[in-house]
Amino acid sequence: MIYRSMFPGDPFAELDRLQRDFQQAFSTEPSIRGMMRGSFPAMNIGSTPESVEIYAFLPGLEPAAIDVNLERNVLTIAGERPDQLANRGEQSTLHINERFSGRFRKVVSLSDDLDPDAVDARYQDGVLHISIKRQQQLQPRRINVQ
Repeated sequence: MIYRSMFPGDPFAELDRLQRDFQQAFSTEPSIRGMMRGSFPAMNIGSTPESVEIYAFLPGLEPAAIDVNLERNVLTIAGERPDQLANRGEQSTLHINERFSGRFRKVVSLSDDLDPDAVDARYQDGVLHISIKRQQQLQPRRINVQ
């Protein structure tokens, strides 16, 4: 059971938060937030015989704030999510802040058979979809036996 208090003076809520932070820092098990803490953006990567399909989940960003780079079969997705709570007044208190803000960079090594000139990146509804075609000459083909 996760116990959270909206009131800053609750020692049990603070102990619970410290325990979760400690467990996340030393855990290698996958969780709903990815393999390790700070693993932003969450990604799904799959492949077909014709292409590699990559989905990066970047809600709340503008497409211009996302930098996608493919060099030597290494894909890099970088950018910055602004802190939307930065303009709060001195009289306000933040009780819970689970949304990632700040600079991020995710690097993924890909297979050698991809065509760096056949990359399509589209961003819609907070999801970045990158499709990279495989090189035609390296795709498996059926050879007819006569």
